[in-house]
Amino acid sequence: MLIGISLATPANTVMAIIQRAIFRRRLREGELHGPPVFIIGHWRSGTTLLHELLVRDERFSSPSTYQCFAPHHFLISQWFFRRFATWLLPGKRPMDNMAAGWDRPQEDEFALMNLGLPSPYRRIAFPNEGPVDMDYFDFQNVPENDVKVWLKALRQFLVAVGVSTGRPLIIKSPTHTGRIAALAQEFPDAKFIHITRDPRELFPSTVRLWKGLNDGQSLQVPNNEGLQQYVIDCLAQMYRAFHRDRDKIPANRLIDIRYEDLTSDPVATLERVYHDLHLTDFDSVRPIIQEWVENEHRGYQTNSHDLDTNDKESIETAWRDYFERYGYGS
Repeated sequence: MLIGISLATPANTVMAIIQRAIFRRRLREGELHGPPVFIIGHWRSGTTLLHELLVRDERFSSPSTYQCFAPHHFLISQWFFRRFATWLLPGKRPMDNMAAGWDRPQEDEFALMNLGLPSPYRRIAFPNEGPVDMDYFDFQNVPENDVKVWLKALRQFLVAVGVSTGRPLIIKSPTHTGRIAALAQEFPDAKFIHITRDPRELFPSTVRLWKGLNDGQSLQVPNNEGLQQYVIDCLAQMYRAFHRDRDKIPANRLIDIRYEDLTSDPVATLERVYHDLHLTDFDSVRPIIQEWVENEHRGYQTNSHDLDTNDKESIETAWRDYFERYGYGS
């Protein structure tokens, strides 16, 4: 990995220079093609599934995996990787069996990190060094000018994606959950879909997620020390900010849904999302979602997780507000 990254760095630099030269004016004058829709919620709460379903509506688009992993130059290079480098990615994500590929929708947090912005995801490279950039879960202790720089970079990346797709964007990153106030201020017409899941499933699934990323993506042999506490702390910090700021968002721009409802009845859940947020006409996309339910969702199985007694007691204490607010009491 170290050799590959070192070899890719000069190539990325050259292609970034070329993209800036070719697209400078379009990127400088570009605007978003309508208000963005942000999918927020903790990792493993169904954000990826919801993202995949929403972008089946061709009236929307999303940052793709390649765009997020090559944010400096995807406008000039994505055609090559889409055509000739599909072999570089597995067919399915190892943590949840969801489909993978350069064109699949992806978290914009990876793009921001790759653009050099502070991000909690930087811990993936060196997990044994402990958490980093935790203040960027909620901007609570981040200087105002640094927040403006971060938001400006996010907007510039989304504009570049819009130049590529020409459609309104569906954006998904769990890390945005605690940033909702700043995002609503930067994108005044943005809409938010917040998804929750039973914490007794959420916790072990997230621990498994981070272990998998540590094993496959880090530049260290991970010891996974303190990982359970890290998961507990992240949700607590994200949701303190989310619960503090969510009432500042107009009711017609924020909706809560549950993972359990999305998986049991995807059509009805998405219809409610479209209706309550006034997205577009749901009847146009209903057959597409129904086809997915009948042909793909029917055979999909979620991973099974074990939760020991100590972990159960820990999250019931630390995440009590989450349990109570979203109806996951025992």
